[in-house]
Amino acid sequence: MHNHHSNDSHHGHTHGHEHNHVHGHSHHQHLPSSEGNRKGLTIALIITASIMLLEFFGGIVTNSLALLSDSGHMLSDAASLLLSLIAIGFASRPASPSKTFGYLRFEILAALFNGVTLFAVAIFIMWEAYHRFLQPPVVASGSMMIIAAVGLLANLASAWSLMRKGDVKNNMNLRSAYLHIISDALGSIGAIIAGLLMLAFSWYIADPIISVIVSLLILKSAWGVIKHSIHILMEGTPSSLNQDAVREALEGIAGVVDVHDLHIWTITSGLDSLSCHLLIEDNQDSQHILQQAIQQLEERFQIQHATIQVETSRIHHQPLKV
Repeated sequence: MHNHHSNDSHHGHTHGHEHNHVHGHSHHQHLPSSEGNRKGLTIALIITASIMLLEFFGGIVTNSLALLSDSGHMLSDAASLLLSLIAIGFASRPASPSKTFGYLRFEILAALFNGVTLFAVAIFIMWEAYHRFLQPPVVASGSMMIIAAVGLLANLASAWSLMRKGDVKNNMNLRSAYLHIISDALGSIGAIIAGLLMLAFSWYIADPIISVIVSLLILKSAWGVIKHSIHILMEGTPSSLNQDAVREALEGIAGVVDVHDLHIWTITSGLDSLSCHLLIEDNQDSQHILQQAIQQLEERFQIQHATIQVETSRIHHQPLKV
């Protein structure tokens, strides 16, 4: 009886330790960064929207595709920054009985949408450039370069505010917004180079050629965002983790016979989740093994959100479909 009781209190302690640690970690990890992400995005949005208007009217006045496409790009940037801001707001909403993970995935949906709009912008610029190849119009290159230079400075300021305040490297939502701004900066650099060539040599064909080069660079980064977002939405294993290595680590715990039904997926940027079944030898202390498994996952693989089902040979279940 006493033995049963101590085992029970051990279980309560383990569970409590795990729960508090997980909760404490996610609380600590997501709030400060989301506040920084929000600030960075807001500053970037204000800068982008202002310059978009300048470039749009500038493009009309100077008849430059490079500028007009840049302002169209800025419009998609402003929309993507706004969407990313909305996504952060959604992601911070608490979980509910119908949405047990809350709205954390909304950030991944925003990233996917941003990737798709980047793709669409690049294709549109190429289409416009094709028409200009056939008939290069005259462009007021001097004014165009001044406006493009202002646009470039604005992009760099936006990118800097995102990098300084937000987590551009690991947050998928923020990364997609950041890529919009960087691809926009490329557009501005392209417009400046095209302006120089037109000013020096009257090569009006430089306008569409450089627009196409910039579009190809945009397509490359957009494809990366789309691929990564779809991988997360398809519950793919996080790229930073190797499932075989996780399986080996768990099977290496003394008393574990085998690991099955192992799934690792990403809920949102910076929050990985795992579930598995551990088959253990009948005479082993299941709570002790569970505690070791929790520690291994946390220390070696930084997985704090783990659900582990411990089984002995007496447990039988149907073969699982996935």
